[in-house]
Amino acid sequence: MNELFFMYIFTMNILCLAIIRKHILLCLMSFEFIVMSLLLMIMGYCLLFNHSLYLYLIMMTFYVCEGVMGLGILVRMIRSHGNDYLNSMFMW
Repeated sequence: MNELFFMYIFTMNILCLAIIRKHILLCLMSFEFIVMSLLLMIMGYCLLFNHSLYLYLIMMTFYVCEGVMGLGILVRMIRSHGNDYLNSMFMW
């Protein structure tokens, strides 16, 4: 039951990412919800099969680095272009 719920969350976030792609901030929030669902699936896998949670901690470290990089790119883009619209990046 929980696996289906986490898969539902994952697929809905992928759908939201495909639909809402005008703002980088909304894309980053969708990515973070995808990451949260993946982390919950990994934790459920580790607890179900009695594995240690080292895999969970390693993946959490990578996902935190991914979030920091995304926020850094967002700040850089807002400073250079003035907004977070993806269309403003490609217009000269």
